[in-house]
Amino acid sequence: MRPLTKILVASIGVAFVAVHWSTVTFDPETLQGARVLVTGASTGIGEQMAYHYARFGAQLVITARREKVLQQVVEKCLSLGAQKALYIAGDMATESDPDKVVEFTLEKLGGLDYLVLNHIGPTPFSVWKGDIEHTRWLMKVNFFSYVQMAWKALPSLEQSKGSLVIVSSFVGKVAGPLTAPYTATKSALNGFFGSLQHELAMKNSNVSLSICTLGLIDTETAMEKIKGIVNNVPAAPASEAALNIIKTGATRQAELYYPYNTYIITLIKDWNPAVTNYLIRRTYNYNP
Repeated sequence: MRPLTKILVASIGVAFVAVHWSTVTFDPETLQGARVLVTGASTGIGEQMAYHYARFGAQLVITARREKVLQQVVEKCLSLGAQKALYIAGDMATESDPDKVVEFTLEKLGGLDYLVLNHIGPTPFSVWKGDIEHTRWLMKVNFFSYVQMAWKALPSLEQSKGSLVIVSSFVGKVAGPLTAPYTATKSALNGFFGSLQHELAMKNSNVSLSICTLGLIDTETAMEKIKGIVNNVPAAPASEAALNIIKTGATRQAELYYPYNTYIITLIKDWNPAVTNYLIRRTYNYNP
């Protein structure tokens, strides 16, 4: 792709993002008293979402695997102004816990206005070496539990005219190295929930579905994994990512790309995959 064409494509992407967000107005008052379930909320982006929802006066249930950390997050949510903050520990790789978490939320909050699916399982940042069992396990956590929880929550969201928010990843749109199992799970999320978006719209459902595509975010886990391997890729702040996800769900937008360059790179890949692949590989320090 010639430089002029690259600039043109990038400009189109920036213009799209600017226009898209300039026409969307977020009113924090709409979240006052909203009944919200956030998964993966013990650390990182999920934790930051919990704090933002708390500041907006929402009623919260948070979940993750570590009970002690969840207790601490709940305490801070209450101090920040949450009308209600509860937690339930759960392992999303099990058959029963995804349903159990949604049932707990419906019982304690009396319904659900926002289901924010954000959790992920730990996975190596390395060349795939044929670990089929880990890939299967990760699909349970990062994909099948999302489908299970969404299905369990849809009747309540339909009744409340609520929102289903899926936190996905840039690698689900543009694959990169060293993340094969993780990339597979995020690609599955994009495909499944992209299809579900159409189905909900075609049957005039009350439920909005937002798919949030995130680039590199400065969570402790992400920064530790890429240290010394990924170069010259700025990490966006987790608190800002969390706020953008919340705004996307609250304004019932179909998509979020954050930061904006994730959208531009996705566009460029459609125009010239070879250029995109070259640029991606240049950011990695990898010695076979």
